[in-house]
Amino acid sequence: MSGSSDNNILFTVQDALGYNSWSFVQPIGKTLVCAYSRGKAHSISETCRGVYARRSLDGGLTWQEETTVINTATHCESAIGKGLDLDGALLLWVRCVGSPWHHDLYRSADGCSFERIATLQPNPMPMQITDVFHIGDGVLMSLWFAGNYRDTAENSWGTLTSQDNGCTWSQLTVEQGLSKAEWPTEPSCVPLGDGRLLAIARMENCGPEVKCSQFQLESEDNGRTWRKFRTKIDDVRESTPSLVWDAETGLLSNYYFQRGAGALKRRIAELSHIWNHPEAWSAPEIVCYASANAHHAGNVNACAFGDRHACTFYSGDEHQTDVMLVLS
Repeated sequence: MSGSSDNNILFTVQDALGYNSWSFVQPIGKTLVCAYSRGKAHSISETCRGVYARRSLDGGLTWQEETTVINTATHCESAIGKGLDLDGALLLWVRCVGSPWHHDLYRSADGCSFERIATLQPNPMPMQITDVFHIGDGVLMSLWFAGNYRDTAENSWGTLTSQDNGCTWSQLTVEQGLSKAEWPTEPSCVPLGDGRLLAIARMENCGPEVKCSQFQLESEDNGRTWRKFRTKIDDVRESTPSLVWDAETGLLSNYYFQRGAGALKRRIAELSHIWNHPEAWSAPEIVCYASANAHHAGNVNACAFGDRHACTFYSGDEHQTDVMLVLS
C-alpha cells in the first residue's frame, strides 16, 4: 500500500512476475473482487495469457491468494468486462483469442470459484464486450464494439441483452460501416432510469493531425436507438473511460488514465448539465499518479464501493506491469 493524492489510497493488487493488466473491479456485498489477466507482453494473442482474480475482505488493504478463472494452452484469455447478475453474483466477460475466437461469460457468487455460463460467437464478432448492467424488467445489458483499427469503414458497435440472467444473449448492431474516426470503442455505460442510458467511449484515431476526444452516447429507449456526440475532453489519447453514477446526488464521475502523463483523472458533472450537452464536463482532477510509460499503464475500471469509488488500472513497463487499485 502507498499513499496517493488527498484522501485517496493506492493499493497493489497483483505484482507477480509478468504483464499483469486489463483489470476489472466489482464488489460482492462487502467483498471487493479484482479480476485481471497476465501474460508476458502487451498482446491479446499470446497463448500463455490467462485470467485470474483476487478478493479483499478488508476494503483493499490485503488480498487473498490468486484464483485462476481460465488459462488454456490453445487461446489467449483476457478479462474484458464485469458486473452483477440479478442475484448479486459477479459476472465476468472473458475474450478468448484463438481458433475459434469466442467470448465466455463466467459467474461467481464469492469471487473465488468461477463457473462458465455462456459462450458467444456473435456476428459481428466483438473485439470487446464491456461491463454488465441492469436496465429493468430482469434484463441485463452490455455494450460491444467490433473492428480492426484500420482506416477503413468496417467498424461497428452495439448492445447485447440477456433476459435469462446471462445464459443467452441477443445482439443489436447500432452503427456499422464506421470509419475509425467515428468509431466509439471501449464504452462504459450506466443506466439512469426511465429508459435512459449514458455511455462514454474512447476515440481511436487521434494524433498529431486529429484532436483527441471522448464520445458521449445517449439513449432514451433502453438502448434501441442512440445519439452520439463528441465531448471536448482531449487529454484522453488511447484512454479507456469508466463511469460511476450516483443517483442520490445526480453526479456522474468520468474516470480515465492519461497515458504518457501517468495520471489517473476524474471529471465530475451533474447529469442535468451534461445530458445532451457533452461540452459541459468539469475540468479534470488528479486521483493518483502511476507509470508514464505510454502503452504500459492505463485501462481504468471503476465502481462504487460503500461511500467511495474503487478504480483499478495497470502500471509498469514493457517487461513488468502490476495491477493497482485506488479508493477515492
